[in-house]
Amino acid sequence: MRPAARLAAVAVILVSASLTSVLAQRSGVFLASRDHPSVRYSTAPVTDPVARLNRAIEEGAVRLTFSPGSDESGYLRSVLDALRVPVESQVAVFSPTSFQRSRINSSNPRTIFFADSVAVAWVRGGSMLEVAAQDPQQGIIFYTLDQQTADTPQFKRSDECLACHLTWETLGVPGLMVLSTLSQPADNNSYATGFVSDHRSSLELRWGGWYVTGQVGSVQHMGRTVESLDRQFDTRGYLSPHSDIVALMVLEHQTRMINLITRAGWEARLPGETDARVGKAARDLVDYLLFVDEVPLPGRVRGTSNFAETFSAEGLRDSKGRSLKRLDLDGRLMRYPCSYMIYSEAFDALPPAAIDAVYRRMWEVLSGQEKGNRYVRLSLTDRQAIVEILRETKKNLPDYFQPVTR
Repeated sequence: MRPAARLAAVAVILVSASLTSVLAQRSGVFLASRDHPSVRYSTAPVTDPVARLNRAIEEGAVRLTFSPGSDESGYLRSVLDALRVPVESQVAVFSPTSFQRSRINSSNPRTIFFADSVAVAWVRGGSMLEVAAQDPQQGIIFYTLDQQTADTPQFKRSDECLACHLTWETLGVPGLMVLSTLSQPADNNSYATGFVSDHRSSLELRWGGWYVTGQVGSVQHMGRTVESLDRQFDTRGYLSPHSDIVALMVLEHQTRMINLITRAGWEARLPGETDARVGKAARDLVDYLLFVDEVPLPGRVRGTSNFAETFSAEGLRDSKGRSLKRLDLDGRLMRYPCSYMIYSEAFDALPPAAIDAVYRRMWEVLSGQEKGNRYVRLSLTDRQAIVEILRETKKNLPDYFQPVTR
């Protein structure tokens, strides 16, 4: 299909999907102010990984190292080490969707590195690192770090990021998203529109504006598939030649999961009648947590870096060696369809009303009480395995999570 025709076809699909998505999302977003007295996003103390790192730097317990010379990575590698973010997680985006958009193009893509509760973005030649960290109470907090050597470098909080990162797409809370963009046929660096993708998205509509190393069956997605970044442009300063497809898929899942946790927590903190709001937030969270609406993968996913091995090695394991971080990559993303983000500090910090609603809904689904057609894909074997893993690895799991028999 010619580029113009493909763009038009995708645009038609996008308009239809977007209308459906918007109507659904506006009934499932946080509608109060981020600075509501029960939330105080802008002023409440935070304890996210970057806030903790800032304190460690101030106290002299951690020292960041600036990389000298011409590679222009600056503090990047040192920050990744300090925040325990693996280099293997690198993904590369060349659509200009950042404060530093003027520097971003297909020959100078922005790279993003991530762990469970933090993401770090770097642009070669840029004036700053951009960092997003998940606070247990407040959700995603945004920071920048000047790319200039200093005796005591400090991350500065930046709420300017909320212009793009607090929208309907992030459920009305400060959040993260993976944006797939449509380029104009006449100019590969001019972008017409974009939409958010996650594990519910058709693969044909994912990764527009992203480099993708690796493959999934014979699907033609919107990303730019390459064998290696160093065959596309001068990769001086880049820490890896990969923009691993597996890392992209995990990042997509994780971003919305974080937003759903934040929304559930904030809804439960509002005064007044909260049962309906919290119940809706809990159902949405559990459906996503259990991959109820995951789009089936049409073939085996094959990455190019060691991300899959690095990611899977981090998971908590039960007595049978099973982990919620075990990837499947053949038909579905995870071997056991329950998000590893259930172990996050933010999940554990959910207010009692929210955590109770989430666990009760989880048990309705996992025990087999829920008979809706959408849940048929969660087989008895899947549900049994998930409960067995959680019973051995998840602290404070309610006692009613008993072995599943039906």
